[in-house]
Amino acid sequence: MTDVKSQAKLRLSNVGHAYKGVGGEPLTVLRDITFDVRPGEFVTIVGGSGSGKTTLLRIIDHLIAPTSGAVLIDGEKIERPGGKLSFVFQTDSLLPWRNVIDNVAYGLDLRGVPKADGRSAARKYLELVGLGGFADYYPHQLSGGMRQRVNLARALAVEPDVLLMDEPFAALDAQTRELMQLELLRIWRETGKTILFVTHQLDEAVFLADRVIALSARPGSVREIVSIDLPQPRDIATKRTPEFQAYVARLWNLIESDVRRGFQDESAASI
Repeated sequence: MTDVKSQAKLRLSNVGHAYKGVGGEPLTVLRDITFDVRPGEFVTIVGGSGSGKTTLLRIIDHLIAPTSGAVLIDGEKIERPGGKLSFVFQTDSLLPWRNVIDNVAYGLDLRGVPKADGRSAARKYLELVGLGGFADYYPHQLSGGMRQRVNLARALAVEPDVLLMDEPFAALDAQTRELMQLELLRIWRETGKTILFVTHQLDEAVFLADRVIALSARPGSVREIVSIDLPQPRDIATKRTPEFQAYVARLWNLIESDVRRGFQDESAASI
């Protein structure tokens, strides 16, 4: 019998992308990106600034069409945004005139789900993220961490096969960010969702992931895929173990030269 977990839920095959640069010359951002994500797996992506991490997520969700290659879910090529995927962006982008439950149900409203059914599903996911008592609140009444939990509930409410997350905790303070990491791991365990998560923080990448994909500098390509052999469930104490620190150091060694080169290029451009 075939092991379902060994099959690819998400597959990228030789994905590349180029923008039109200055003077009309193509600027290649991504080149020959190939990897699989298994059902229920949590995979994080790291790389220096400009390595194409966000562009890659947008290609996977078909917000941007790849210049080359293909993205497949369950063996089917992705042809439009949404569908089997849901995207959590860097900012929560909650609609200020909608209360919390209506924000969570927004994607369901767009899909034509009857209002009563949509609000029932929204309430279920508000409970999942620990905000069941805040359904009637408005975004301006919530903290940054609470807004991101609403954002996550909205993404989950449409029942995606794959959840794409682009640095969703970047704007949070350090303590709230750590708590949100724990919350996300709990929600991942409870839902069994397949997650692809972009971050600049190497410790965050290691803490969350089954595997970490390290991208090279532009044009971004897969430099190495690192399996994280740390026990689940994880807690904050995991970050203090030698094994955890060794993984963080390994990732830094993979991308350090790219990060330093990017920093030097930005400094030279500002002179």
